Amino acid sequence: MIFKVYYQEDQIRNPKREDTKSLYVDAETEVEARALVSDNTKHNIEFIEPLEGKFLEYEQENPDYKLTEFNK
Repeated sequence: MIFKVYYQEDQIRNPKREDTKSLYVDAETEVEARALVSDNTKHNIEFIEPLEGKFLEYEQENPDYKLTEFNK
């Protein structure tokens, strides 16, 4: 399943909505998606959203859509 992960680039500063970024990961569960991002980055994860069906199709139409791959 594809998950959209909303995050701040570091855990030091207080989160600001204007600085929120996102990435897409392919994982079996939300827990696995969170672990992949936490283990491979210093990002402050705000929210993880599962994408499927029309929601996934919509995101894939965005030219910035790209799956982020981490070594498991």
